[in-house]
Amino acid sequence: MSNYRKGSHSVFSIHLHLVWITRYRKKILSGDIAQKARALIRGTCEKHQVEILKGHMAPDHIHLFVAIPPNLAVSKLMQQLKGRPSHAMISEFPLLRRQYWGRHMWARGYFCCSSGNVTDDVVKQRYCATGRC
Repeated sequence: MSNYRKGSHSVFSIHLHLVWITRYRKKILSGDIAQKARALIRGTCEKHQVEILKGHMAPDHIHLFVAIPPNLAVSKLMQQLKGRPSHAMISEFPLLRRQYWGRHMWARGYFCCSSGNVTDDVVKQRYCATGRC
């Protein structure tokens, strides 16, 4: 039970695999731009109490494996992860301003997959163990 997080009225373990790509799959996430993106993403995650379990930044996409609290919607998290860093990086780096003149650094959409280890069989086994089935 040590890998569960606790809220005031809940105990939870919500793990998500998130992936999003740069617009036009341009390979711009390297050097100072990658460092700035990494720092902004970490800051956003800390602000929303999202724990980054693993992360990988490729030149044209980002993978994150995160643990989120139950009061945070995935769509709101992605809005924060894509919106704020994009605006900050486009205004800071002239290269990005030239390449993304429409002010959109990330492609539309994202990939999200929940990761859990509870199956229907596990739920039935625990429920039946209490004598309620």
